[in-house]
Amino acid sequence: MQNHFGEIAAILTAVFWTVTSLAFESAGKKVGSLAVNLIRLVMAFFFLGIFTLIARGVFFPTDATLFQWKWLALSGLVGFVIGDLLLFQAFVVIGARISMLMMALTPPFTAFISWLILGEVLTQMNLLGMVVTLTGIILVILKREKTEKNGEIRKKIKSNYSVPGILLALGGALGQATGLVLSKKGMGDYDAFSASQIRVLTGIVGFAILFFFMNRWPRVWAALKHRPAMKRISLGAFFGPFLGVSFSLLAVQNTKTGIAATLMAIVPVLIIPPAVILFKEKLNWKEILGAVITVGGVALFFL
Repeated sequence: MQNHFGEIAAILTAVFWTVTSLAFESAGKKVGSLAVNLIRLVMAFFFLGIFTLIARGVFFPTDATLFQWKWLALSGLVGFVIGDLLLFQAFVVIGARISMLMMALTPPFTAFISWLILGEVLTQMNLLGMVVTLTGIILVILKREKTEKNGEIRKKIKSNYSVPGILLALGGALGQATGLVLSKKGMGDYDAFSASQIRVLTGIVGFAILFFFMNRWPRVWAALKHRPAMKRISLGAFFGPFLGVSFSLLAVQNTKTGIAATLMAIVPVLIIPPAVILFKEKLNWKEILGAVITVGGVALFFL
């Protein structure tokens, strides 16, 4: 089992992200995605601090180097503030299931950004994986619609879901991919939980500044008084920025980035049963097939 620690961590990350995406979708619809973002990061900061105090004897990552602080802080700004801000709004607009399906583009985005920043080269299999992944996503989000005009039947390609919601989820995938590359560059062999805490702290500062200029603090106070939403935010904070993000860094540290990203991308399949059971969402054969093709494309991408 020790030999496959990275792979196990990646699979657990996918499970954690499934739980957190459903929890944050529900909470975001109750109190708004912005308030959810800030509150869950503050909770995660203390979760991480308590864990590292027990595991390493330090509550705050004072032993990180300036190099690690710089790159991990930048990763937190891009991944949490920009990427998650877009993703959480996508949860509200199109739901967690479709949003996480779009997030399956994160591994191809990661490879492309790694090529730009780190000089990693894309292979023909990588390109094939991109095509298959995109095919699965297009199968789910697009539909052909017949319309009649002046007695003439016309067929149009339309989106099954809100176009702004799809774009928000794409932005979330791009933010997460960029954050992962920056984390890999800055973390090295540093403790994954402490690295997560640096990223979370940057996220808190970023959202605090954003809230100051947007005058959204009253919504945060209102959210704190909303007990059902706070229960969901607490659940999401524990499984998301505490366990999920930390285990994703553990996975990257202990196995190849491609293998970790592939296993973490099975969320679109894992999320189908709870979405049907808890949110009573109805599925059609296209959505199920599209989810399977999407994950298959991600797997191809890293063969």
